[in-house]
Amino acid sequence: MATPKSTEITDSPKSPGRRKFLRGIGAASAATIAAAATGLDWLRPREAAGAQFDAAADFEPESAAATGNPGVGAVLRSLKSFTLRSQVALAEKAVQLPPHPSNGDETRYPNRIGNYSKGLPHNSLGEVDPNAYAALLKAAGSGNPLDFNAIPLGGTTPLVDPQSGLAFDLEGTDSHQLAIPPAPALASAERAGEAVENYWQALLRDVPFSQYESSPLAAAAIADLNALSDFRGPRVGGSVTAGTLFRGFTPADLIGPYISQFFFPTLQYGAAEVIQQYQTYLPLDDGGSDFMIDFPSWLKVQNSQAPYGSNKIDSQRRYFRNGRDLAAYVHVDVIFEAYFNACIYLIDAGAPLNPGNPYKSSSNQAGFGTFGTPHLKTLVAEVSTRALKAVWYQKWFVHRALRPEEYGGLAHLTLSGTKSYPVHSDFLNSAAAQQVFSLNGAYLLPMAFPEGCPWHPSYGSGHATVAGACATIVKAFFDETWVIPNPVMASDDGLTLLPYTGADADQLTLGGEMNKIAANVAIGRNHAGVHWRSDYAESLLLGEAIAISVLRDQRRTYNESFQGFTFTKFDGTKITV
Repeated sequence: MATPKSTEITDSPKSPGRRKFLRGIGAASAATIAAAATGLDWLRPREAAGAQFDAAADFEPESAAATGNPGVGAVLRSLKSFTLRSQVALAEKAVQLPPHPSNGDETRYPNRIGNYSKGLPHNSLGEVDPNAYAALLKAAGSGNPLDFNAIPLGGTTPLVDPQSGLAFDLEGTDSHQLAIPPAPALASAERAGEAVENYWQALLRDVPFSQYESSPLAAAAIADLNALSDFRGPRVGGSVTAGTLFRGFTPADLIGPYISQFFFPTLQYGAAEVIQQYQTYLPLDDGGSDFMIDFPSWLKVQNSQAPYGSNKIDSQRRYFRNGRDLAAYVHVDVIFEAYFNACIYLIDAGAPLNPGNPYKSSSNQAGFGTFGTPHLKTLVAEVSTRALKAVWYQKWFVHRALRPEEYGGLAHLTLSGTKSYPVHSDFLNSAAAQQVFSLNGAYLLPMAFPEGCPWHPSYGSGHATVAGACATIVKAFFDETWVIPNPVMASDDGLTLLPYTGADADQLTLGGEMNKIAANVAIGRNHAGVHWRSDYAESLLLGEAIAISVLRDQRRTYNESFQGFTFTKFDGTKITV
């Protein structure tokens, strides 16, 4: 697992005072500055009178009320702003563009079976129309909006915002200056291992996480995953266990209950109280459904030929207790919602601020627009859009990786003897594939959503990139070592909260539970069948890199004496931003 690459941007020191600033920009005269500035005609009479601008002088602002004109201090402020923006732009220009290698499947298979094609027209086997895929490649290569408009669809559902990957941002590292490694190749054992995990997540959607220790189905999943030649999920002592099953890759993901503590507290949204019991979907044994479990319905969805069906909503709201609950949540969530809610809880719980916060030890000031709660809450949302633009570039312009449901179509046709595709034997021989066939009479991946995956490529994951970015912001603003008081877990029916009394209850820290909620949301998409494990793991790091670059850019703008936020990255290393 490689960390997204970007060139480190050195943080500038605290901005100088007016005297030092003016010396820094040279001995320009007031007349010269005035002539170059728009809307400063009021300075030109001084030029006519021979008045000179002393670059070493420390001017005070003139009274706008008395003169009707901006004071010299305002002019200097404007110049400082221009210089700051220029410095950031020059630093950004110095960031070298990293290579953006794909896994090679697009050239390896001329019929494009190794790449995302949902929404385009397909033949009777689900193979994409070559002219339609060529139109997609033309648009990706040219960036011309007219070429995107010319991409043919197989049905009525539009492709999701491919041009977002070409948008610029004026804060943080540009999306094209960050990279993630190639996705696992179609024929690889790693991709097969991810597919086996996806199939078991589908089979175990209705089993409570708390029952993984006792469930025979979970035991079968653990044995199947341990038999794989290349599975990248977490292990203990070299083995997949009930305590590692479907969890994230950080050490904190393996501590305590499967669901993060931030998903349980009742929240105060201003005057509104929000109990975190969520709308979910009915389980299979209570009239619920999985989708795309037969080939005709699978092919219809690949061609985006709506309608697809609908989920059956549970009339009872519940705390999260199984994979279907998480799938239902990530189907309709506001994409930064989980981390914003965590902020609400932490603020109201009095969680300590990051030791680097300049107001932590102040006796006469408190943060608000800078280093206060409005700054934190808005920044969580702010980094989300930057994360989405960055990962959309990876999706549409670099990797165009196929979705798990598309892999399932190739696996079904291969195992049913219709046509042979390069699906690794680890999947073809897996107990997961046979278990799904025994239930549905087909080898297709059972999907939690009637429409299956969204209409954009799999790698990386939007939810996971946003998770990485938002969780990083929260860890930067709070003391990540703070231990969550009175930990809980959901009952198996999701109706009540029970005290968590495990031996590791005192190890549930703020930073660890932020890592876990990021994994819950990102892997929740895997429980639904729409993403791979590598989508989660690499995209989390991409989001982290984006958040760090935004924090660095913002650090240049503060007036406070600020030494930086220190926190732990997802790979376990410490960083000060």
